[in-house]
Amino acid sequence: MSRLSVPSLESDTGPSGQVYAQIKKAIGSVPNTYAAIAAYGPAALKSVLAADAVLAAGTLTKRDQEVIKLVISAVSGCEYCVAAHSHLARLAGVKPDVLKQIREGQPTGDATRDALVGFVRKLQQSSGTVSDEDFAAIKAAGYSDAQLVEISLAFATTVFTNVFNRINDTEIDFPAVA
Repeated sequence: MSRLSVPSLESDTGPSGQVYAQIKKAIGSVPNTYAAIAAYGPAALKSVLAADAVLAAGTLTKRDQEVIKLVISAVSGCEYCVAAHSHLARLAGVKPDVLKQIREGQPTGDATRDALVGFVRKLQQSSGTVSDEDFAAIKAAGYSDAQLVEISLAFATTVFTNVFNRINDTEIDFPAVA
């Protein structure tokens, strides 16, 4: 059970309630992590949602965005985000066996995706420090300078939600990871 209590989403008419209504309109329901963040920091959740909108308008595919978020979450051990990003990556077209390989740090057989996974894994394990070789490898895989900015933004927002969910011990409301 989550450590922070969340007021009734339906009866909240304050700033959090306004954020809940926007999320419901956009995706149909409010994930537990968003509900808890908005309950105590609606501006923080708005910032995360704004960053996600920037990513959606960028050049990384939804598949790549979810792979990035999944790698970060798997390395950090955030069970909530692993479940969420496994589900969202599956919806974006990543096959379940590939998701398992990504979570376990195994090659997927797709050189471009494996370069992205390896780069993001190194970022997460080194607190964002990469070698010249790591940089050369991600560039050789075809990722642009603009996409490196997008990878950094996805990294930042995912670290925030990972940390928050570990503090809160957010109850998982996504399908179980197989």
